Amino acid sequence: MIRVGMGYDVHQFAEGRKLFLGGVEIPHHRGLDGHSDADVLIHALADSILGALGSQDIGYHFPNNDPQWKDASSLVFLEQISVMIEKRKATISNVDTSLVAEEPKILPHLDRMKEAMAKALKIQTSQIGIKATTNETMGFVGRREGIAAMAVACLDIPA
Repeated sequence: MIRVGMGYDVHQFAEGRKLFLGGVEIPHHRGLDGHSDADVLIHALADSILGALGSQDIGYHFPNNDPQWKDASSLVFLEQISVMIEKRKATISNVDTSLVAEEPKILPHLDRMKEAMAKALKIQTSQIGIKATTNETMGFVGRREGIAAMAVACLDIPA
């Protein structure tokens, strides 16, 4: 059975934090605010996969009031979701993601991001799409207050 899930996440910029996107530290003067590493791209991707599995969202599985997830790498979330996929004897056909940010530039980091996420999910980099766009200076993203991300996952799950 082919199942599709979608995910969306947003985080505000915060001073004094490192910026992680797609499991990679990105050089930037601000990071994103959150309980874990606040990797907005992985959080959206996690929700899309969990949705395709028919499961609860990322906040249910990795609650922001649980100390074990404080400053945790979001790659750990994908690794644990990969175990859930294996338990269901499911496979990821592909995932596609979009980052919406005025800054920083994403293109120089795309290959490393795909590699990190593919490794955590035990899939090929060719199964991962990452796109980036700006918000044309509109809204909170346009004002450089944060970053948004969207993701879609397509899984093949035995009935």
